[in-house]
Amino acid sequence: MPNDFVTIDWTQDGAIRLIDQTRLPLEEAYVECRSVDEVARAIRTMQVRGAPAIGIAAAMGLAMGARTIQASTFPAFYAALEGLGAQLLRTRPTAVNLAWAVRRLLRTAEGLRNVPLAEIPGRLTAEATIMREEDIRINRAIGKYGQDLVPNPARILTHCNAGGLATAGYGTAVGVIRAAAEAGKRIKVWVDETRPLLQGARLTAWELSRAGIPTTLITDNMAGHFMQRGEVDLVVVGADRVARNGDTANKIGTYSVAILARAHGIPFYVAAPISTLDLSLNSGSEIPIEERAPEEVTEMGGRRLAPSGIRVANPAFDVTPASYIDGIITERGVAHAPYEESLPRLAGDA
Repeated sequence: MPNDFVTIDWTQDGAIRLIDQTRLPLEEAYVECRSVDEVARAIRTMQVRGAPAIGIAAAMGLAMGARTIQASTFPAFYAALEGLGAQLLRTRPTAVNLAWAVRRLLRTAEGLRNVPLAEIPGRLTAEATIMREEDIRINRAIGKYGQDLVPNPARILTHCNAGGLATAGYGTAVGVIRAAAEAGKRIKVWVDETRPLLQGARLTAWELSRAGIPTTLITDNMAGHFMQRGEVDLVVVGADRVARNGDTANKIGTYSVAILARAHGIPFYVAAPISTLDLSLNSGSEIPIEERAPEEVTEMGGRRLAPSGIRVANPAFDVTPASYIDGIITERGVAHAPYEESLPRLAGDA
């Protein structure tokens, strides 16, 4: 059940080709980025979104930007590369994969200080390409571990989009759903619409429908109703950053779903790659939460829905405490509480 779309890839002439997620599901359109400025704009405006996907976009963008650097010494080249990396880091603060990807490219560049300068951009492009391919393999491994947690049959609820659109391919939370379906399990999916930008309605529903997985779209405030009626067997969501203690930042509304799942005795799982762990943070209270434009709340499809001048709060993410999470599914296995022990062990940092 491969993706029938490509989230992010190189063009033949070295640009970055992205599926424009702001135009889905009505139009499957692609954009080409030919500068770091354009990649940063694509991340900021959510033409590309999802923690793993923006990490890959940042890596590819930084590699592309390296080709434009005019420098005669390695220190000058590296300083310019750091500047381009800083520009990408300013786009979105919550998803740690972006910073992870930029750091990996910079470390790769550091290891090339004795290589002729003309060769470095090509080596960085190769590294970014490896990261893209790794992400797809990682997602399939997450799916493999996660599908073992899925009963047969299963009615799964997911929030936001953690599918092939949010990664280089296959998906994390949606990857678990896909892997379960590929294993022959009878799967039905409840998809939260995910206000205010409707990533569930626009993106997850689009992906799952194209994959042929039975899917029902609901508004965010219907989740508790279907749990109460015994029509949800488990919840699987993605993540943008996971602290050392297991507290997890994900799309706004995830915390509410976790509370509802706990109240109804429904397992709640997070699916995320090791690159989404931020073991430098002791708890979720240290995770920076992105605040986005008020127009995302007051308008829809260019039409204003709220009174002019109304004050708006629009945090893009919330933090689900580890105590509400039954397991964190990674490409190296499933972490369980106490997460302060299991996550560093899986990350190789124990």
